This record gives sequence, structure tokens and C-alpha cells, in this order.
Amino acid sequence: MDVTRAFVGMIAGMALAFAGFFGGFGAFLLVAALGGLGWAAGHWFDHGGRVQDLRDGFERSRR
Repeated sequence: MDVTRAFVGMIAGMALAFAGFFGGFGAFLLVAALGGLGWAAGHWFDHGGRVQDLRDGFERSRR
């Protein structure tokens, strides 16, 4: 089975619907925020991001 963006979007929508129905609006927002963070991390890694880049950026900001 080939996982398409439409399929992933459908699963994310179902997760948000379940969170909103069973956990209320706060759970809906938490699932949406963590889903967005997961998407951003996956997108970054898919386009050549490395963990080393994150560590270097964190070290630069501490100086």
C-alpha cells in the first residue's frame, strides 16, 4: 500500500475528530499542535535536515 498525502491527511483529521469528541477542545488543540510539530520535523528531515544542525543552532543561540 502506497501512503499518499491524502491518506495521511485523512488519518490526521480522524485523530483530531476523536480528540475533540472524547477530550474536548483542549485535547483537540494539543493534538493539532503536536501534529503540526511532527509534520514540520518530518518535512525538515525529508529535505536533508540533520540532528547535528539542530545541535549547532542551539549551541549558537546560547553564546
